[in-house]
Amino acid sequence: MILQVPVARYIPTNAYFYIDEDTKHGFLIDPGAEADKLLEIVKQRGFVLEKILLTHGHFDHIGAVNDLQRMLKIPVLMQKNGRSYAENPVWNLSAQTEEPITLHDVTYLEDNTDIVLQANPDFRLHMIPVPGHTTDGCMYYNLRDHTAFVGDSIFAGSYGRTDMPGGDEETLMKSIVGKIFSLPDTTALLSGHSGVTTVATEKVRSWYQGIAAE
Repeated sequence: MILQVPVARYIPTNAYFYIDEDTKHGFLIDPGAEADKLLEIVKQRGFVLEKILLTHGHFDHIGAVNDLQRMLKIPVLMQKNGRSYAENPVWNLSAQTEEPITLHDVTYLEDNTDIVLQANPDFRLHMIPVPGHTTDGCMYYNLRDHTAFVGDSIFAGSYGRTDMPGGDEETLMKSIVGKIFSLPDTTALLSGHSGVTTVATEKVRSWYQGIAAE
């Protein structure tokens, strides 16, 4: 089961619960704000969260992590280049707000790692690096459900900004074409700031044509 929850402190962001319906265990992806709101959903629905997964380290995707980790005592996972963002409010952009964020208790993942649910080892996500919006950008993909949580790499009808620390437009475009568009056409792309789209819908956009896959 996938539950999209809009959260906001400074910027509206989509947080996602990815839950195994048989066990009610699962993952929380990109809790950018409103820890209390997310915890209330956990309580009401009887979810058991095993891990928090981050698609990248910008403040609007990590804003509720410290509160949630303190309450739930669960690991936080992000791509191995995420340390620059987790530990530096300038890089994660929270220095521009009234609430600078630093994450300390993070597990940094090697590329192409499988994140496996302890309660059901058949329920898992595959982490694929998608750098360009940030150096630590990644997506979490499940072939069985034809779903990819893509963060801010790509949106319905657009793609992520590259004018912030670690961003690079050429790298992002190659990542999108080489990584995201290599997934099956029916794959649902769930992003941080748009509605759901698919690989088939996005790969025909004019701005991706002629891009060589990285």
